[in-house]
Amino acid sequence: MVESHLFGHKKGAFTGAVEDMIGAFEHADKGTLLLDEITEVELSVQAKLLRVLQEQEFQKVGSSAVKQVDVRVIATSNRNLGEAISLGIFREDLYHRLAVFPLTVPPLREREGVVALLAHHFVEKYCALYSLEAKSLAPELINHFRTHSWPGNVRELENMVQRGVLLSAERTEIKKSDVYDDFFTDANSSGASSAHNADIKAATIEEMERDMILQALQDSGNNQQLAAEKLGISARTIRNKLRKYREDGYIE
Repeated sequence: MVESHLFGHKKGAFTGAVEDMIGAFEHADKGTLLLDEITEVELSVQAKLLRVLQEQEFQKVGSSAVKQVDVRVIATSNRNLGEAISLGIFREDLYHRLAVFPLTVPPLREREGVVALLAHHFVEKYCALYSLEAKSLAPELINHFRTHSWPGNVRELENMVQRGVLLSAERTEIKKSDVYDDFFTDANSSGASSAHNADIKAATIEEMERDMILQALQDSGNNQQLAAEKLGISARTIRNKLRKYREDGYIE
């Protein structure tokens, strides 16, 4: 399937190929193609990538016709390429063909100076996405961000800021407690939190928000005002959320 998406296929080339398909290289002719996580591509496909980079030609799956293309290729990987080559999962000749202008972007933990800039950028992004008033990050949270090891790199920072934007609700300052809370279960944590917290494995920010609101209501005996005070949001916000949860069928 990777080969098909890269180079295209002819109708009937394999089960499920019900019509001709144009691949990424053909779409990118006279332009630029980004090959993300290049080290995850199988060796057999790497050989065909090497050919198209060297000869500027390829064949669709199920076709003997040769197509010419002129494509600028940018390839990325989060692996150490030297290790990938030594492990035999990445072709050394393909690496040398790609590495015309090799660039290494240090992980976020080595770029303390950009952490605050990125965090503020993501705050603006998600305030705009959710149509919220402009928010700021509390100094305590910024300081914590600067000392965090960031095993999940920039994606982890973005997720944390998105969480903070949502859970700060109508407040204009995102506090550390909006982002770091025992309520959340961290996949990298070696120990468990409290019993009911350890069972919560929300897949999305919206699900985590819903679980927090419902848990707060349960803890406060369904008193919306008390639940709102516990979460640092307004009772009106809780009422609106509950209305949405009923419409979506999450609660009766």
